[in-house]
Amino acid sequence: MRSLQRRVIVGGLIWAVLTTVIGAFALNAVFSQIADRRFNETLLERHTQVLVALATSGTPALVEDVLIDPFYNRVYSGRYWQISNASGMRITSPSLFDAELDDPDKVGFWESAGPNSMIRGYSESVVLDDETAWSVSVALSLSGLAAERAEMRRNVALAFGLVGALGIACAALLTTTLVAPLRQLREDVTHRWDSGKSLDPHSYPTEVAPLVSDINALIQRNTKIVDQGRRQAADLAHALKTPSSALRNELARLSRSVDGTAPLFEALDRIDAQITRSLARMRAATAADAVDVQTDLLRSVARMERLFQAMPDAEGKEFKVNTVDATINVDAQDFEEMLGNLLENAFKWCRREVRLSVSKFERAVEITIEDDGPGIPIKQREMVLREGARLDTSMPGTGLGLSIVNDLVQAYGGAFELETSEALGGLCCRLRVLVAHIQLADDELRRETLC
Repeated sequence: MRSLQRRVIVGGLIWAVLTTVIGAFALNAVFSQIADRRFNETLLERHTQVLVALATSGTPALVEDVLIDPFYNRVYSGRYWQISNASGMRITSPSLFDAELDDPDKVGFWESAGPNSMIRGYSESVVLDDETAWSVSVALSLSGLAAERAEMRRNVALAFGLVGALGIACAALLTTTLVAPLRQLREDVTHRWDSGKSLDPHSYPTEVAPLVSDINALIQRNTKIVDQGRRQAADLAHALKTPSSALRNELARLSRSVDGTAPLFEALDRIDAQITRSLARMRAATAADAVDVQTDLLRSVARMERLFQAMPDAEGKEFKVNTVDATINVDAQDFEEMLGNLLENAFKWCRREVRLSVSKFERAVEITIEDDGPGIPIKQREMVLREGARLDTSMPGTGLGLSIVNDLVQAYGGAFELETSEALGGLCCRLRVLVAHIQLADDELRRETLC
């Protein structure tokens, strides 16, 4: 989805360009009309000057002596006059040299080809005091008018370009200013989901304040629902584990006097494991939606390191840990349950060495646990993660440890893979989870981050 700021800026840009172009064409048309009118007024003034010169001199032959405009004496200067009568007599300005003006069909303005360019002229018939009729014509080259129009177009384009650029810049600045509270709200909401602190509606514009209040109410309701879900999961775990423990004690008492209770213990172990798996998924489903779920990875890893180094299974085995300081978006109890299952599995099957290493990236943290045990065949890895099947019944356990880890990781939007350790030759468990303060609403972006 495109941002609101980008939409407004692009829309304003399109509108500014459209209005600028339309305004430029309209103003250019007006200026062209003004230039055309001024050109015609100049023609009428020059026609009046020729008429005055004709009336003053009394004869057409002396008009040239009265008109003192030097352009009339320059050949093909672009300014011309011509006086003619019905008998074919014509007197022209020296600027026409050997050319003549075309006789227009009617009195008024006209255009035609001149000596060296297109010209526009004005013609009118007059009758002198001696009752002689003469047709008086003046003409000007249109090149001057074209140059004036071109100059006006350049000035209009420059002015409107400057106005358009200023308008776009002001629109972008105004849009940025108006959208700033929404952008700040987005940042505050992102950190609000992480920190659990309420937003202050009074620190936002009046138009946004009701939205801020609704967000606070929504987050508080979400937090309440998550807390209730986790408490109910804990109550359910207690309610189920209590009768299971009682049943296990009865079986233990019965096994002292009756043989063949081993299958019953195994079945009870499977029941307890399934209960543990289901409750872990329920707890993770609520924790993954919580607003303030964070875990100090370094502290949890250090706690698990001390725990497993003190266990009897670790005696005579080397446990190497290489970690980094990071905060992840996983509940501490769930994260330690993941590590506990993976480390328990590694120590159970390893020969002499277990390695735990942590790598931190921009958006995710990768935890790798390797051992030098027999590993898991490639064809059986998917089945182990999906169904929790036991591949070797000679060792104690339920076979659900890896599947529980996979369920928890997926509940938090992470990734879990089983590979072959290149360094130790046994199983390599690769766990990826998001770092804190990373909000990824796009599933595709989430997959790219974790892959």
